[in-house]
Amino acid sequence: MEIKDFIEHFAEQFDDTDISVFSAETRFRDLEEWSSLIALSIIAMVDEEYDVILKGDDIKAATTIVDLFNIVKTKM
Repeated sequence: MEIKDFIEHFAEQFDDTDISVFSAETRFRDLEEWSSLIALSIIAMVDEEYDVILKGDDIKAATTIVDLFNIVKTKM
């Protein structure tokens, strides 16, 4: 699993936010488009792409995309 691919999959969950905004250090909850619906989309994407079950607490524990990436990596 590569951080670059994870960022691309993460960014695909957002309809109105340009992909150039996303990096490993992006504080995703600060994005204007962030919502509970997108959080659910991220959980579904991680399950589908990486076969990892995330919980709401996992998303709450992460501040940046790389934080979430590292959580997913530890569950693989």
